[in-house]
Amino acid sequence: MPRSGVAESEGSKMTGYVKKRGKNSYSIVVYLGKDPATGKKQYKWYTVEGNKKKAEAELTQKLNELNHGTWIDSTDLTVREFLVDHWLKHAKTQVSGKTYERYESIVKHHLVPELGAAPLVKLHPLAIQAAHTRALEGGRKDGREGALSPQTVLHHHRVLHKALEMAVRWRMIPMNPADAVEAPRPVRDEVRPIDETASAWLIEAARGTRLYLPILLAVSMGMRRGEILALDWPAVDFSRGFLEVRRSVEETKEGGLKFKAPKSKHGRRQLSIPSLVVEALRAQSSEQGRRKAALGSEYEENGLVCCQDGGGIWHPSAFTSAYRDLLRRRGIQPIRFHGLRHSHVSQLLRSGVNPKVISERLGHSRVAFTLDVYSHLLPGMQEEAAAKTDAALRAALDKLNVVRA
Repeated sequence: MPRSGVAESEGSKMTGYVKKRGKNSYSIVVYLGKDPATGKKQYKWYTVEGNKKKAEAELTQKLNELNHGTWIDSTDLTVREFLVDHWLKHAKTQVSGKTYERYESIVKHHLVPELGAAPLVKLHPLAIQAAHTRALEGGRKDGREGALSPQTVLHHHRVLHKALEMAVRWRMIPMNPADAVEAPRPVRDEVRPIDETASAWLIEAARGTRLYLPILLAVSMGMRRGEILALDWPAVDFSRGFLEVRRSVEETKEGGLKFKAPKSKHGRRQLSIPSLVVEALRAQSSEQGRRKAALGSEYEENGLVCCQDGGGIWHPSAFTSAYRDLLRRRGIQPIRFHGLRHSHVSQLLRSGVNPKVISERLGHSRVAFTLDVYSHLLPGMQEEAAAKTDAALRAALDKLNVVRA
């Protein structure tokens, strides 16, 4: 049959050619050499949708990959092999340890049991959709019982989509099959913050304990748990009344405890410190000084503001356990520690603070995201704003009528 576009890889005898296939498609044929066992010549055929120029470029790319030892024959690659042997290894170098652990768990416990046996190039949107449906209805293939929540399945979908998007970039598949899948749309749980009175009860309940300062930092400054446990004294500027959030602590199975930088530039931020927190910080500094003097060389100096009694890093899991135990012992209605950050936001909104300032204080990259998360808090505030506007206009009109009279 006639051949066209015969190509040869750089510095190699690897060859291939392009052949017309259909109206808008071409076949590219790559010669892989002789089979060592049989001596027969080996070829690989690929279909390229588009014009001849595109097919020739694809052929040249594959030949050069063969020549440099970077070529992967994705036609025989299963979804499991791609996810475990390629994507996860890449992801490990790109994301935090905690994020990688979540990716690995989702891949091995959910995506591989459901889709792992399918050839990557033949993964169909309908197969992904069916896997989501099984998970939602409880007919899972991971050996576990019970249905998964829409939020969990959505998270699995996002991880799969992210992985397949990388497969497209690596030219292993022409398009992302997850694009055509309708992911679950869970109803977002409304944030249920506590008001100033409940916050005061919680702060008083923690007074005299190691949790007092962390709770203050969460309620009055909106800091996250990891940010609080990573806060060090050089980041606190008493003279200016500011502290800088510049890192967080994370706990992983493989790496243990480590500090990590914020995900974005907005996560690194300067926060004005309320006077109540300034007092607590100074008291904490004095108390640490006494502990250092008492322990001497046994004190583990890490420069941390909120730490273990001996100066070591406070494990996030141990911190959460201590916090929950405090609520239980004091008979306080349970609220997640992260909920204190939400409470800070709600109190700022009620006080009329500009949403842009709130967004910056939280370390969000977009004001729209902040408003979306806390939109359910706005209706009552809208009514309050309308009432204030009405009162102001009525007062102005009354004044004007008095002047006219």
